[in-house]
Amino acid sequence: MPNTFLEGPYAPVTEETTAHDVPVTGRVPAELNGRYLRIGPNPLGLDDPESYHWFMGDGMVHGVRLRDGRAEWYRNRWVRSRRVAAELGEPWPEGPALDGFDIAPNTNVIGHAGRTFALIEGGFRPYELSHDLGTVGPCDFGGTLKGGYTAHTKKDPATGELHAIAYYFGWEHLQYTVLSTTGLVTRSVEIPVSDSPMVHDLALTEKYVIVYDLPVTFSMPLAASGAALPYAWNDAHPARIGLLPRTGDASDVRWIGIEPCWVFHTMNAYDDGDRIVLDLAKFPSFLRDGRLEGNPPPVLDRWTIDPAAGTVTQETRDDRSQEFPRVDERLTSLPHRYGYTVTSESSPGELVGEGLLKHDYRTGRTDTRLFAAGSAVGEAVFVPSAPDAAEDDGYLMALAHDADRGATDLVIISAQDFTGDPVAVVHLPVRVPPGFHGNWLPDA
Repeated sequence: MPNTFLEGPYAPVTEETTAHDVPVTGRVPAELNGRYLRIGPNPLGLDDPESYHWFMGDGMVHGVRLRDGRAEWYRNRWVRSRRVAAELGEPWPEGPALDGFDIAPNTNVIGHAGRTFALIEGGFRPYELSHDLGTVGPCDFGGTLKGGYTAHTKKDPATGELHAIAYYFGWEHLQYTVLSTTGLVTRSVEIPVSDSPMVHDLALTEKYVIVYDLPVTFSMPLAASGAALPYAWNDAHPARIGLLPRTGDASDVRWIGIEPCWVFHTMNAYDDGDRIVLDLAKFPSFLRDGRLEGNPPPVLDRWTIDPAAGTVTQETRDDRSQEFPRVDERLTSLPHRYGYTVTSESSPGELVGEGLLKHDYRTGRTDTRLFAAGSAVGEAVFVPSAPDAAEDDGYLMALAHDADRGATDLVIISAQDFTGDPVAVVHLPVRVPPGFHGNWLPDA
């Protein structure tokens, strides 16, 4: 039986490419000096294509280097896990991977402490990458990381520290950590949970770390069947969110029950007096029987949490199918006005889309920017025009497939002219299969 996630736009690319002086339509803003990096699954040497799971494909990172109004280079590189290095006939770069638990990260790629990291969750270690996307090796942050890490971090704009929550099927807890600006874990809290839930993201306010404990959990029957990703919707697992005070320990977590749902991604959260505002994309359920297909579409929700009353009020702000919410990350944990999502109205529930939405939480207005059919547009990353620019004064960067060229473009949009012509379109020489997350890593 054909595997959807190995065909059409999802089909893996088979070669690593380096291109210099990449052609551009329009003008790359001169203030954009840095690297746009994006990562996703790109399986290499599959033994059993029929059982392949998109979430578990070998990670390939794609990068575009912008400087002085030019697109200096494009590169794509597999992350060299033990298996990938062997498939490519190369020596493994070595490093502190966990014995018998190693994978090429495929979910997020970030910059921190002057270094570049490819991330994945579920008990696996990050891999460090070089500036030009070569693999340095697995990383345990100087021996300070216990077990694996996460695919999603939240950077505190006041301190520059990274907050994260990791999970692993062999633990009876979640691992909350704080990573310092020098790249060392300086705080770690084990939060007891049952059933080994999957926890893809977290939320952060100035007072709290918000923990998702939702009904997608480790499935022993799926594991026994040999499933690549043995996690599934679990009707018996109560849905709840936890409020961990920033300086508290596990005994200080306040748990609040909610209606069953699944949250992949937080847009942002902030304290509003004694309450908390939490914006996110919500699935009514996810991974039923462990399957990616057939899930109800995600919608944009705003949750208002009252810690004193122990209540969560849930309001759907936009019921169109949408995911991958982002904000101006200088406002992480602080009040925001604008947010950006990927919409997939024509194929509800899909994790790739055909357009972007811009949400104005002050006016309630939502602007829609549609791309050509089959564009498989990805997550939009906001980049301020200057470090002290106002919110929404900057650019959105997203990858979109160009069916006429059979290749992918990096589209740069003025956030304040969201539906207007792009400021610049960087024409990559190859197709980038749909992936997960990307980020802008400015020059130091």
